[in-house]
Amino acid sequence: MNDKLRSVINAMLAMQRHPWEQGVCAQALYELGCDALWLPMAYDAVKRMNKDGRLAMVGGGATVCDPASNGEVCLRAYQKTGDRFFMDGAGKMLEYLMEKAPRTSDGLICHSTRSFFEGYTTGQVWADGVYMMPPFLAVMGELDEALTQIRGYRKHLYDAENKLFYHIKDVDGDRFVRKLHWATGNGWVLMGLAGVIAAAKEKGRTEIAEELTGYLVEVLDGMRRFATADGRFKDILDSEDSFIDGTSAMMMAATVYRGIKEGFLDVKYREYADKAFRAVTGKVDRYGIIREVCGCPDFVAEGTSAEAQAAYIMAYAWKK
Repeated sequence: MNDKLRSVINAMLAMQRHPWEQGVCAQALYELGCDALWLPMAYDAVKRMNKDGRLAMVGGGATVCDPASNGEVCLRAYQKTGDRFFMDGAGKMLEYLMEKAPRTSDGLICHSTRSFFEGYTTGQVWADGVYMMPPFLAVMGELDEALTQIRGYRKHLYDAENKLFYHIKDVDGDRFVRKLHWATGNGWVLMGLAGVIAAAKEKGRTEIAEELTGYLVEVLDGMRRFATADGRFKDILDSEDSFIDGTSAMMMAATVYRGIKEGFLDVKYREYADKAFRAVTGKVDRYGIIREVCGCPDFVAEGTSAEAQAAYIMAYAWKK
């Protein structure tokens, strides 16, 4: 591990985290192989579980999908340690999604129990959710449900003309909440699809892996058309007025490196990942904080974020 990566990890661990941030940060450290870090994070995700089964619910409130991003590390912690504490957490998270979580009128798991936007129903799906939930469903053996959810996301959010996902749709209200090609949202889609593809291949469900690989390549090609000269993206992919975002570039890179290593992506994509990785590496400051990314807490302006740190770590993990 080089000094720059270590500084990125340290900065990430110093950042306050909501449920999805705890999940993606722990997952990044799991993928990097830092057992001393992700195991305690999985432990804390279970300790901070709501009575209804949602993991890592610090500041989560209404969120439904985001807590599931902690689920895989809980499963992996059980597999590594044999401690039922972790499996109980993963099992309760799965039970919540399958039996308790609110769903849209057409059966999709809602992103949250309330709308964060005035005038819309709670029956919403967000592109972010492709990462937050289906990979966990898949590793827990619910591959068919994971596929159903992904197909639903595509039905409501996929822009076939541009091969990109829009951000948020109020399914029950039959209108878009945020009809924008948000770069980080499409990055979440890529990483989520990669996770389900890997689980499908591991479980011998090649038909699912092949279907989802087709979806992934479409979005990857759609994003590549909007890459800047150094391999990063605008926050809104097709908006010249938007700021530069490195988070989505690292999500793309992590997906490409993983896809090549696990055999579901052509090596031709590596040059795009390498260019983006070099650019974002150059934006790590002396504190280990990655600059020029879509920033918390609202993710509508340039700033810093735990998910940017995590995406960089994931890209490094799969690149090495």
